[in-house]
Amino acid sequence: MLPPDGCGRTEHRARENSMSNTPHTTVFAGIDARTPASLPEWYRRHHHDPETITFSEAIRCLPRASTTEVAYRNPYLDDWVATDRFTAIVEPGRLAEQQSDEAEEPLFAIPTDAYSVINPVDVYGPLEKVLHETEYDDRVLGEVTFGEIRQSRGGGEVHMDILFDGYSVELPGRREPITLGVTTGYDYFGGHAVYVEGFARDTVCANSIRQLTDRETVRHVGAIGDFREWWERILTQLDLVANDLIAFIAEASDSSVDFTEVPFDLAEFYALLGFPEYLVDHAVRDVRAMASNPLDVDMWTLHSGATYALTHFFTGGDGVALDRYVTTANDILFNPSATLDVVERSFERRAAEARETNGQTDLESQVALAQLERVGEDIHSNARRFEEREAELRSRFASVADD
Repeated sequence: MLPPDGCGRTEHRARENSMSNTPHTTVFAGIDARTPASLPEWYRRHHHDPETITFSEAIRCLPRASTTEVAYRNPYLDDWVATDRFTAIVEPGRLAEQQSDEAEEPLFAIPTDAYSVINPVDVYGPLEKVLHETEYDDRVLGEVTFGEIRQSRGGGEVHMDILFDGYSVELPGRREPITLGVTTGYDYFGGHAVYVEGFARDTVCANSIRQLTDRETVRHVGAIGDFREWWERILTQLDLVANDLIAFIAEASDSSVDFTEVPFDLAEFYALLGFPEYLVDHAVRDVRAMASNPLDVDMWTLHSGATYALTHFFTGGDGVALDRYVTTANDILFNPSATLDVVERSFERRAAEARETNGQTDLESQVALAQLERVGEDIHSNARRFEEREAELRSRFASVADD
């Protein structure tokens, strides 16, 4: 029988999913029972009116890790030999249940003895305190905290989006804001150190804008640091993002690609940037629905198409592949000139391959590249301004880190 609510029910659902290694998502609102909070309506609709628990409950429902001794079998002695060079990372609750026929696999990994276990409460317990004490618009951030936690690989890999309702940037001419927050996570397999980076969600389409700040990490090695100071510094960096994001969006909105003047269409634009075909299809569909003129599309709308595809249709998990596509999508917004450079190089490479396979003339290639360069002149002319603003933002991040 399931408990009526709270961690017990969440753990039961997590157990069912992790046994089949199915990704599992928990939605939370508010830091703890002291902070009355609810999901924003746009987020509730996106998640189809989900059950929620508090952030404090959610992180305490996550699988923990501890260490135990490791041995290897010597077939000549028909015996097991202990070693102190390695240590097993295990879920202690699952060890206790291992006698059951339905028990989950308790072992996460076997790293060297230099591995230091960092459990969810070690990292996110200090964040609870910081959010209780950080004021925003006559409230504390803990009262407006919401988001989701995604578990995979039996709960050994965790990623979460933590957002703050009302902590947002307003775009000119649009009522719906972009809500700010952080993305963070870790795993017990050695693939992801504990990390955090700036994050935002567009409340119109629930698109995720990731990598808004440099990723900060704490490796599972040595003594655990002061996570409270870590979170305070990260929230300060988020303030800097809020001040600059509107300016980046405004300038990207003034820079556009006229697809009647370039030798490729909207779908080919995304393909030349390296997006796979299924993401290209979804990005194109979104741009055609959102753009005022689908033949002359500004870089902000092109960026939104890419983030729409990644947020709602990416078939991989959180990891290297997603990070690579997110970086490409963000360049459309934060560095349009670099994006056009990538498109030009990809088109030139494709033209060279076409000449080798079907005899396309150099003249055809040169005319096409000249078209592309001519359309990109305005965007390239603004390149220095984008680069200076980004460098200034990174400099301010660095000064915060040094304080």
